Amino acid sequence: MPNHSSKVAYGSHQIRSQCAARRYVEERFRTKLKNARINLFIRRTESKSELLKKYGIEKYDLHPGYEFPESVRDLIPSNVPEYITPPGKNYVKQIVRALYYFKQCALIGPSGTGKTHIVYFIAELTGLPIWEVNCGLQTSTYDLFGRYIGLGKENWIDGQIILWCRNGGILYLDEANMMKQDIAARLNPILDTRGHIVLTEKDNEIVKRHPYGYVIISMNPFSSEFAGTKPLNAAFRIVRAGAELRRQYQMGDLPYGPSPGDLMNWAILIADGSDPLEAAEESIVGTTSDDVEIQETVRRIIKRFFS
Repeated sequence: MPNHSSKVAYGSHQIRSQCAARRYVEERFRTKLKNARINLFIRRTESKSELLKKYGIEKYDLHPGYEFPESVRDLIPSNVPEYITPPGKNYVKQIVRALYYFKQCALIGPSGTGKTHIVYFIAELTGLPIWEVNCGLQTSTYDLFGRYIGLGKENWIDGQIILWCRNGGILYLDEANMMKQDIAARLNPILDTRGHIVLTEKDNEIVKRHPYGYVIISMNPFSSEFAGTKPLNAAFRIVRAGAELRRQYQMGDLPYGPSPGDLMNWAILIADGSDPLEAAEESIVGTTSDDVEIQETVRRIIKRFFS
């Protein structure tokens, strides 16, 4: 009987349609014929559906029935190597699921841990164009939101964030906690229930967030190692606090994790002028449990992000 083993290798990474393939699987067969040994290699491509099933994300369609315009399809990554995760982990599924349910998520970790890598890998798997912004201290409002060029108001050029609002895909804010606070504050209406931004530079045009527009922010830990980092503004802190509360719920440490609606209610109260901690009392703390000790635990978690 022939023996065989399998290994995974990389082939085409152009996932642009249902039939497009990303990788190939190499099947090795070993057998004997008289006094000779024969090694036979058979390669077959893995379809998109196979890859989605492999990562358990086939039910999380991030743009159902929608094809992105030809003008932005080149922004869908290709040839991205697979992101290798520790045994028992499935970070790809966790991130895709967060985007499916919450439209945004945060990745936190030191430099070199593959945050950007996995974002590009997910964008390719899900067929989403990616709009990357490095939130360094030199990032200007012109780069992010747009500007007029030349004389007068005839030639307007959209910035990265406005292009994402109009076209959809993933807005990837790298090193988000290095973003200038005035720029971060302008993102609040995009990330909360308002879902739009006002272009004050362009006669107060209101640009709505695309229905298939997702946000991923990555950041380094806030420590003395990264002297340029700043505390996050309210919208980003809500995302992080909500993620931590849901994580502790999944670990069994809390009886309830806040739903997207709970987080939206929290954001609405903050946008209405309430202090974040007071707004959390009305929208998050009381919904978690009636137990006083558990409520105090929730308060401590929230204060970590709003202190």
